[in-house]
Amino acid sequence: MNNKYSNEIKEIDFNSPYYPENLRIINNPPERLYCIGDLNLLGLKSVAVIGSRKYTLYGKIVAQMIGKELAKADIPVVSGLAYGIDSFAHEGTVSLGGKAIAVLGTGIDIIHPVRNAWLYNKIASSGLIISEYEPGTPGAKYTFPQRNRIISAISEAVVVVEAGLNSGSLITADFANEQGKSIYSVPGNINSQFSVGTNKLIKDGAIPLISISDVTSEIKGVEYTPQDIEMDLGNDELEIYKEIQKSTCCTIDSIAHNLNKNAGKVSAILTVLEIKGVITTYGGKVFLAK
Repeated sequence: MNNKYSNEIKEIDFNSPYYPENLRIINNPPERLYCIGDLNLLGLKSVAVIGSRKYTLYGKIVAQMIGKELAKADIPVVSGLAYGIDSFAHEGTVSLGGKAIAVLGTGIDIIHPVRNAWLYNKIASSGLIISEYEPGTPGAKYTFPQRNRIISAISEAVVVVEAGLNSGSLITADFANEQGKSIYSVPGNINSQFSVGTNKLIKDGAIPLISISDVTSEIKGVEYTPQDIEMDLGNDELEIYKEIQKSTCCTIDSIAHNLNKNAGKVSAILTVLEIKGVITTYGGKVFLAK
């Protein structure tokens, strides 16, 4: 399936200055890459944000939020353009004008799945799409797991948002481990099939993603500053943030009571604030992050 970017395909090989150095040193590196977009993004430090095609609302919200926070930190987001967590992470970053790098498991001129055509076009025009497969190559069972080694290799760190026990995201995490990359995993509900893989990664030594600032700090030393926090919060988040500022010891119940809000809604907002690095929780208490 051709598209309007078919005439803009660039080919780079080992001799090209754009060929990523981290790809040269992995097992079975691609001989060449077919690219559409800004080749300069291959020289920047980036973060892979990945997960399964089947997802929960929590996974969608977290993936989009991580994409947005990395965009604010000017860190490109690498993913596979698959429907689900991959596309939600890219949606988040492009919504704020961030840079996205999509690594395909098909020929670069094939948009798969078709429902992601708008996202493909957005990344092609403002980010970078790459594939090791010749144009016109259809996807196969082996091509998608194979491309995962490229996702991890060109990234400084890999974040797994949601993954079942048999998710292809765990293949990417295995490649990242072999390549010596930092692996972050979002903790999930222990009763959810969508979090079995991510929780197992943590059990096996992955870094629990408690705050996205942990990742940005590793990549380029970017952290939230007190001056920036209020500007980056939504109305409900800001209201709860200011309530926490008033007390040295808050709980979900006390915040819900003082603001006349549902405790479940408060808990969900606190989760977002914690991942943003604004607050921290310990022993049932809520604190502002240091």
